[in-house]
Amino acid sequence: MPGLTIGDSLPNLQVDTTHGKINLHDYVGDSFTIIFSHPGDFTPVCTTELGAMAAYADKFAQRGVKLLGLSCDDVQSHKEWIKDIEAYNVCICICICICIFINQNLPVNTIVMLVQKGKKVTYPIAADPNREIIKQLNMVDPDEKDASGQNLPSRALHIVGPDKKIKLSFLYPASTGRNMDEVVRALDSLIKASKHKIATPVNWKEGEPVVIAPSVSNDEARKMFPKGFQTVDLPSNKDYLRFTNV
Repeated sequence: MPGLTIGDSLPNLQVDTTHGKINLHDYVGDSFTIIFSHPGDFTPVCTTELGAMAAYADKFAQRGVKLLGLSCDDVQSHKEWIKDIEAYNVCICICICICIFINQNLPVNTIVMLVQKGKKVTYPIAADPNREIIKQLNMVDPDEKDASGQNLPSRALHIVGPDKKIKLSFLYPASTGRNMDEVVRALDSLIKASKHKIATPVNWKEGEPVVIAPSVSNDEARKMFPKGFQTVDLPSNKDYLRFTNV
């Protein structure tokens, strides 16, 4: 399905992963799911990104969100690559712990516990050696090719809703790593908007006021948002900019 974008249905593909065969619709189930692609195994930016996804896995799990990585290499390659990703995460963890130890005199046994807790890759990574999946998920990089001339996956990310539709897409070039804090921020916005008739303003973060959807009248807003709302006084005298907390 070339051109897969916001509002489109996720193709119900069966994919081979590091956790065995997965049917995409069954995997998504009733959850929000993040599907993220990478140009290739054993590459520097991708290693840091998958390591970050592992480090953020608890944040996503707390929100009931599933993760699925995708790269064009085979499953065995993924499994070998995971060893590097986890080793990289341990190195980062050790550096952080050393800084904490130096600055806060943290006990050595606490540092060891933090390192051992680690940042394991607990989510599946799908294989796509024939480049068929990336075509159907609109994750093909038009410029990046491997040694044989085949297109590589782009640095793409889809957030899929429980209804199996694409709710948000990020697309980065191979040279630019993603910002995981922005992924979490956007995800929080999507989840909140799925529960309330609101939208999140520029640079919004969890806990900050949101805006009420224009389709909601003031009378409806008073019923929907018992905490009340604040309307910004604008030169147009239009009362469309209404902030509330949910």
